[in-house]
Amino acid sequence: MSELSYYESRPGKLSCTTDVAFKFITDLRNFGRFVREGTINNWQADKESCSFNVSVIGTVKVRLVEKNAGSRVVYQGDALSKNDFTINVDLTGDTLGPADIKLFLSASLNPIMKMMADKPIRQFMELLMEEIENFRDWDTVRE
Repeated sequence: MSELSYYESRPGKLSCTTDVAFKFITDLRNFGRFVREGTINNWQADKESCSFNVSVIGTVKVRLVEKNAGSRVVYQGDALSKNDFTINVDLTGDTLGPADIKLFLSASLNPIMKMMADKPIRQFMELLMEEIENFRDWDTVRE
């Protein structure tokens, strides 16, 4: 029986405003720019969805399901052929200064999967936060 498992990133600081970050992250064609080279393959994306292959998991599909102007973006994903995770991105800050960001991931995991996936999910969250914080090309939205 699967239960929801919850993961939370550390708070991060972006090099852009909330408005710029919001515009960028609500276009899933940009998501691949946060993933380190060689981590995924078979990348495909349009504005509201993307899919890619991860060697350990197989095909992962992500779609944009909610966006609250400048403050929250929610993605839902399928891995291992079922709808089993959600990623919430919370943005805060004023419109003039650098935005703050925090990531929340919930995944439907049975106890054995949770035991095996817990550490890799935490590492993924930290790696993703590092890539997001180090990213500097926020004004170039892929069209």
